[in-house]
Amino acid sequence: MSLDKRLGMRFLPYGANYLDWDDMTELRDAVRDRVLFRYQRQPESCATRLEEHAARRLGARHVLAVHNCTEALRLALVVTRPRIGDVVHIPAMTFVAVAGAVLSTGLVPVPVDIDENLSLDAGLLPADAQRVIVAHMEGGLAEVPAHVPYVIEDAAQALGSRFPDGTHAGTKGFAGTFSFHHNKVLTSGEGGLVTTNDETAYSLMRSYHDHGSARQPGRYPVWNEDAFWGENLVTSEEVAAIQLQQFRHLDEVLAGLQRHYDIMVAELPRRSDMRPLPRTAGEVKISVRLELDSRELRDRAVATLTEQGVPNWTLDKYFLPAHPVLTGRRSLYADGFPWSFAPDTPETAGLSRDGFAATRERLGRIVCLPLFPELSADEQAVAAKNARALLEQL
Repeated sequence: MSLDKRLGMRFLPYGANYLDWDDMTELRDAVRDRVLFRYQRQPESCATRLEEHAARRLGARHVLAVHNCTEALRLALVVTRPRIGDVVHIPAMTFVAVAGAVLSTGLVPVPVDIDENLSLDAGLLPADAQRVIVAHMEGGLAEVPAHVPYVIEDAAQALGSRFPDGTHAGTKGFAGTFSFHHNKVLTSGEGGLVTTNDETAYSLMRSYHDHGSARQPGRYPVWNEDAFWGENLVTSEEVAAIQLQQFRHLDEVLAGLQRHYDIMVAELPRRSDMRPLPRTAGEVKISVRLELDSRELRDRAVATLTEQGVPNWTLDKYFLPAHPVLTGRRSLYADGFPWSFAPDTPETAGLSRDGFAATRERLGRIVCLPLFPELSADEQAVAAKNARALLEQL
């Protein structure tokens, strides 16, 4: 019998295990009142309450709720008032949605190699870099380069992570983005937030995300005199309501993840050919990342863990320089937009000291063991011992 069945646990990530209909007071209210559109409700919508709660929790001046984190990235980019074809430097290891967000706003993504912490290596950035997206992957804290005017923090996987000075991930740069996709710290299936401390940026975001005008509850639609074209990225009341329920469990989720992480690291086999990647105290621990000495050993570990029902994943899929979106430069536009604005040069292909060779090789030696905050300490210990026994026999 597999580990998950023995422990009676479901392989649902983090907040999904805390979804409980009895706890869905905001969602029940929205359904009872038959109000699912955020600008229909007066005086305060679920979406407004979510934004205010998230702003207090994260220490951000402004928070805006949108459909998903990709839209949040696009919003953060478009309010920098770019020109078509401008370059955006992005991490060489992150989800392809980051590149997609850049391309969909008419800009050109340029991957930048990662550092020892698997985050964008700020030392490779050109001195005149204007727009950079850093990704706090799996709760890890990436450096936020101070010399870049528009740094967007992709904190999709880092809700709750804090820098050493206490600042929350997603609030240190020009803007930050968060995801409530199913496989995130908290979930509503889809959903996202964008944060900023810049008053002008927030005003532009709020208008752009609702057809170019800042609407008022109960007065929809009313057009601003200075309206410009925008899109419909407005979240719904039912999604915001679920996110409010999830936020009530954030501290519980974070504490359970940290406890399981500590137990797992203490139980890992003492082998010279595998080691956990270091994590700092303020990072959200959603997995234990094991680096092995060879890809062959990593592949054997993946096969053994999978066969025995122990969830795991690898990081190869996040290696963007090899992703067809970047290598193929294809577009649905007849003129190849926006790739048509990007010269096919080594610089636009990516910034790396060795052509990404070391990164490609290293990612092929890492396996991640997810953590389960909903388990009791005793159950987490059983899971850790089971993983150790399997790793010891490799």
